[in-house]
Amino acid sequence: MRFTIDEYSKQFKMSKELINSKLRSKKLHYVIEDGQTYIIIAQSSLDEEKIEEIHQQKKEQEKQTHLATQKTTVGMVLALYKKENDHLKQKIRELEKKIDSLITDKENMLREERDRIEQVYSTKDEHLKNILELINKQLTLEQKTTTVHEVTLSDMEETHILQEKENLSHVELKTYLKSLDLESYQRKIIKKRFFDALDHDVRIIQQNGKLYLDFAKYDYTDLLKF
Repeated sequence: MRFTIDEYSKQFKMSKELINSKLRSKKLHYVIEDGQTYIIIAQSSLDEEKIEEIHQQKKEQEKQTHLATQKTTVGMVLALYKKENDHLKQKIRELEKKIDSLITDKENMLREERDRIEQVYSTKDEHLKNILELINKQLTLEQKTTTVHEVTLSDMEETHILQEKENLSHVELKTYLKSLDLESYQRKIIKKRFFDALDHDVRIIQQNGKLYLDFAKYDYTDLLKF
C-alpha cells in the first residue's frame, strides 16, 4: 500500500517533520510521481485490523470528497439559477417601465390631437360665424335699399351700393388663412395654389395685387384643403 505524507501522518499519528526526517534517512520506502511523494508499506507488515481500518478511512475520505463535490456542484447550479432569475426579474421591470412610458406618451398624443381637432373646429365655427354676419349685413343693406315705393337711383349710387355688397361678401385670402389653425408652410402652399389657379379660375378675385374670396357665391374647399 502507499500513502501520501498527509495520509501517513494521520494514519500512524506521526508528525510531518518526523516523516520527512525518516524519508531523508531512507528509513521509509517511497516513490515520487508527478511531484507527489508516496510512502510504500507492504501489506504483510500490517495486521488485518489495521489494513481494514485504513481501507475504511480511505472509503470515508472518498465519500466525504464526493459529497463535498456534489454540494459544491449543487451550490454552483443554484447560484447560477438565482443569478439568472434576478437578471430576468430586472429585465421584466425595465420592460414594464418602457410599456408604462409608451402608454403615457400615447395618451398624451391622443389628448394633443383631440385638442388640435377641437381648435380646428372652433376656428372653422368662428369663420362660419363671420361669413353669416357678412351675409346678414348684405341682406340688411338690401332691405335698406329696397322700399315700398319705387326709387330711381343715379348710376353713381347704384355703383356705390354694388361695391359695398361686393366688399361685404369678399374676404381677403391672407386674412382668411390667418384665421385658420395652419402652419406657416401650409399657408404658403395654399397661397401658391391660388396664384397658380388665378388665370383660369373665375372664383378667385384679384384687386390691387391681393386675392379675395367670395364665400357667398363660391366653394373653395378644393383649393383650401390640406
